[in-house]
Amino acid sequence: MSKPALSEAEGTARFASRGPGETRRLGARLGRLLRPGDTVLLSGDLGAGKTVFVQGIARGMGFQGSVSSKSFVLMGEYQGREFKLYHADLYRLEAPEQAEELAMEEYCEDGALVAEWPERAPHVFAPDSLRVRFEVTGERTRGLILEAGGERAR
Repeated sequence: MSKPALSEAEGTARFASRGPGETRRLGARLGRLLRPGDTVLLSGDLGAGKTVFVQGIARGMGFQGSVSSKSFVLMGEYQGREFKLYHADLYRLEAPEQAEELAMEEYCEDGALVAEWPERAPHVFAPDSLRVRFEVTGERTRGLILEAGGERAR
C-alpha cells in the first residue's frame, strides 16, 4: 500500500491499493481510529472495493465475524470491541426519502456508521463525515481518495 499523498490544508489524502488485502488493511487502520458518532461515506462503482474496505474497518474495530455486501439488506450491525459498527448500503433505495426511515443519525449515537452509495440520499448525513471515493485503476488495483468533511473527520 502506498503512503498517502496528503494535503493537510484541504483534508484530503490519496492512497493506492494493489489488491483487496491492501484495501482491507487500510480499512482496518481506519477502523482502529473510529469512535461512536463517526460517519464514513463510501462512493465508487460496483466492484470497486467498498465492501472489502468495510471488512477491514470491522476487523480494525475488533469484529471477528463475516462482513458481506448489504445490497439486499439496507443495514448490517457488527459488535466491535468497544462499540458497534453500522453498515448501510443505499444502492437499492428507490427514493432518497427511504433513507430517512432508516434513522441513521440515531445509529451514530452508540456506534460508527459506514454507508455505501451515500449519493442516493446525501441529505441524511452529517456534514462532519469522512468521504472515501474508490477509483478502479486496474484489474486488482484501486485508488482511494479520503476527504474530511469536518474537524473530527480530519
